[in-house]
Amino acid sequence: MTELLEAEELRLVEVAPPAIPAGTRAAMNREWAEAVLANPALFDGPVVLCAGLSREGRDDLLVSWSRTTYRYFALRRVPGATVLRSLFVSVIQPTDDGRVLVGRMSRSTAAPGRWQFPGGSVEPPTGDEPLDEGALRRHAALELAEETGVDVPATALTRCLITYGDDGQVGVHYLAPSLPAPVLQDRFDALAAAEAARGRDPEFDRIVFVGSPPELPRLEGPHVVYLEPVVRWTSRRVGS
Repeated sequence: MTELLEAEELRLVEVAPPAIPAGTRAAMNREWAEAVLANPALFDGPVVLCAGLSREGRDDLLVSWSRTTYRYFALRRVPGATVLRSLFVSVIQPTDDGRVLVGRMSRSTAAPGRWQFPGGSVEPPTGDEPLDEGALRRHAALELAEETGVDVPATALTRCLITYGDDGQVGVHYLAPSLPAPVLQDRFDALAAAEAARGRDPEFDRIVFVGSPPELPRLEGPHVVYLEPVVRWTSRRVGS
């Protein structure tokens, strides 16, 4: 089950990374090596873990986070291991007729065939830069551009929703300005063609425009757990 949350303010606080016993770490490294053999496109880059989510007062939310790399998520394959989940951002890109853009992850990604909104796991800041709302918004705008070819200023994105899953995964969702569906399709097609010319797979291999939850079963393949409740929410807010 995915809980949908709204907040006036969102505060992010860094905490120490989780301790991993030596034996568990060795098993994690073995699982990661096997995963890379199966999918050489996997990259052990920096990523943010969500260590906790709590209310601050009545209207605000606090996210506790820590630093790790993608290798950490190989713990999911280690029996008995405790695994924190990632903090991610996504962008709800509406059309001017009230539908929203949903993409299918390509074969070279960590989740081929999965349907989701444009977005991805948050990366930790470098140097003295803070991980704050501005950083999340910039990351969301970057994901939208890289996955769909739709380039909008980060300041044009509005935080509209926070999702909290049973597995502890927290998603921060931003609403983009609406655009006509043909414009969105043209920008995606241009991006996909440019990636193909470079000999690379795009992160999405297909996009569709969805107006309501009953349309989702037509999308063959797995869906992210938050997709149905967020589409339901957007169909009431964006499509109204």
